[in-house]
Amino acid sequence: MYSGVPTTRRGAVPGDAGQARSGRDGLEAQLGVRLPEDYRDFLTRVGAGGAGPAYGVFPVRRVQGRWRWEGDGADLADPTALAHPFPEHGPDPEAVDALLAERPEEEDFDEIEDFDDAAEAWDERWDALMFAPERTAGALVISHLGCAQREWLIISGTHRGTVWSDRRVDDIDLAPLLDDAGTPVTFARWYLDWLEQAEATARRPRTSE
Repeated sequence: MYSGVPTTRRGAVPGDAGQARSGRDGLEAQLGVRLPEDYRDFLTRVGAGGAGPAYGVFPVRRVQGRWRWEGDGADLADPTALAHPFPEHGPDPEAVDALLAERPEEEDFDEIEDFDDAAEAWDERWDALMFAPERTAGALVISHLGCAQREWLIISGTHRGTVWSDRRVDDIDLAPLLDDAGTPVTFARWYLDWLEQAEATARRPRTSE
């Protein structure tokens, strides 16, 4: 799991299972929280991260005696807050709409410097509203989709074990991924759906050019 060596789909590399469980237990001890069951199984039976949806599953590694996740945006999560319940609600939609309506437009300013100052002040208010640390308490970033879009795994609270989309870069608050029946997608479903699609693509006959 934590050696950085990929493992097989059917289980960990022979002889590494005990080490993988020990590493996982050490990770949970550091975080002060038990990870969702399917993600725990992934860490001990599949790997610490690697190939997966989008740009892959963020790996967790031990660096200078401390466990941490690595990837584009992994540091958005606060590991000291993973035991806190993930919030039931995001920012007040009316507050979001009101602030978006106040976003500065360059054509409304005579001087570019005045626009830059107004935009910077607005960005600070936006970040305080949309990117407040408490918004993602109890969650960790597991994948990057590109263009600053990411996906989070909820660790604590009533949504524990589900995967959420983060499109705040496009002014859209976090939202749960849902399957065709409208059911929240778990980590296992999220990963296995990708794996099934990848296997189907690999089996597809190549067409001659």
